[in-house]
Amino acid sequence: MADSQNGLYMIAYDITNPRRLSRVHRVLKKQGLPVQYSVFMVVMKRKALLRLLERISQLIQPAEDDIRCYRLPERTDIKTLGKQFFPADVMLFTGGVNRLLSGTN
Repeated sequence: MADSQNGLYMIAYDITNPRRLSRVHRVLKKQGLPVQYSVFMVVMKRKALLRLLERISQLIQPAEDDIRCYRLPERTDIKTLGKQFFPADVMLFTGGVNRLLSGTN
């Protein structure tokens, strides 16, 4: 994928300190969609993603906290079980996030 194209990314985190946890959550909430506790989906260009990860790296303690970022393929087979965060008819983003929430391709 070219740097100029939007990509779909999943960012998950495990933060040990409540204050750092809150700060990371606030940063991610401005950029993406929370799909579970400590899991966000973001749709953005690679350069914007790198800036976001750099911002998060300034908020964490690397020896104590864990941040994971995964680029998801355009055609992702998603299966969900249990109560979902949003109703299927709610459009929150374009470019892939709603597709992930509804489990369709």
